[in-house]
Amino acid sequence: MNDNKMPNVTHSLTPHLVCRNAADAIEFYRKAFGAEELTRMPAQDGSGKLMHAMIRIGDSNVMLCDEFPQWGSLGPQSLNGTPVTLHYNVPDVDAAFQRALDAGAKTKMPVTDMFWGDRYGVLTDPFGHDWSLATHIRDVSVEEALEASKHQMCDPAATQQ
Repeated sequence: MNDNKMPNVTHSLTPHLVCRNAADAIEFYRKAFGAEELTRMPAQDGSGKLMHAMIRIGDSNVMLCDEFPQWGSLGPQSLNGTPVTLHYNVPDVDAAFQRALDAGAKTKMPVTDMFWGDRYGVLTDPFGHDWSLATHIRDVSVEEALEASKHQMCDPAATQQ
């Protein structure tokens, strides 16, 4: 029994994504990010939709479900976008980014060296969710990052060494 009142299968914060066709999303996340499926619970209405699923990407779990408009459960495709970006730290951002593109993601921001010390890029998955992928390449002080941001934020094409 878990005495700390937290389930053993999640961190304190676990993303829960609503997807149009969650089963296809699970397959995409498997191909793009090496996701492992942990749980799948189909809706009992015969629709073929998933009322709940859980996958693991890296050391983190992500919950998913299909859209259920009658309950106000809509994904980014129905909402015409998302204000949320999921951040994923990886050992090799260039390889991970390419793997996601090969699986069907679209580039939102190409991978580049950023002023805060990460090699970083942003993509949108086929279900409308945005993902930033990063590999830490150098330590940067807050002061250095603030100074460098003046140049890069004014000129988005600019990159740091």
